[in-house]
Amino acid sequence: MNELCLKRLTLEHVEDILVLEKSCFADPWSRESFRYELTENALAHYYGCFCEQRLLGYGGFWQILTEGHIANVAVHADFRSLGLGKLLVAQLVTACRALGGTAMTLEVRISNIAAITLYNRFGFQSVGVRPHYYNDGEDAVIMWADLENIKG
Repeated sequence: MNELCLKRLTLEHVEDILVLEKSCFADPWSRESFRYELTENALAHYYGCFCEQRLLGYGGFWQILTEGHIANVAVHADFRSLGLGKLLVAQLVTACRALGGTAMTLEVRISNIAAITLYNRFGFQSVGVRPHYYNDGEDAVIMWADLENIKG
């Protein structure tokens, strides 16, 4: 694989985000949601992992006072298990810290063992379950990390 580049996502990336979103999630976010996140939501911070202008993965979080809430992380199926998820989560942690963040949280499908394992490697701990969180009725695991103890 050629050189990877991590950079802040902008409105010009919406179409690429949507392609990736639809391929990764059963209930993808809409174009309007991403337009809002990238242009109007002052709390939102999104980053993409690119190879030769191709978006291979992205992640975003909301900075709410001293807490970062990871909203989404997605990696194209053809590029999973290559460490891109790790790069993206590390970028989110770094960006949250730079904004004065002291903790991060997220929800993840209870069946998404690969993502739960990735977050555990960074020091996120399961702290609860949100029953029927997703539109299909699946539960979400609530994960939390103190940035003082988190890796990345």
